[in-house]
Amino acid sequence: MNLLFWALTIGVIGKVLLAIGVLVAHTELAHHKRFDRKVLQSFHFERTLTLTGILLIVGGYFMEIYFYDFVEMLTCHGVDCAIKASVIMSQ
Repeated sequence: MNLLFWALTIGVIGKVLLAIGVLVAHTELAHHKRFDRKVLQSFHFERTLTLTGILLIVGGYFMEIYFYDFVEMLTCHGVDCAIKASVIMSQ
């Protein structure tokens, strides 16, 4: 795998972890029930937006992996893998 693949992978993991942190924080705050109804509704709306964001990030990641043709790199063996790697590296 080349550096672009690892950069994309690490970037997606970081974004998803950040979104999960927001979800955990808002879920714990919502359980305290010290907020009025409007604040709780905004927490639920933010949760929906965050989950949608996670789905878009992961979906975009797989689209980038497919676009850069890293899918073939995951299933190749031996000489075939070396040929595919040289083609990707020459682009």
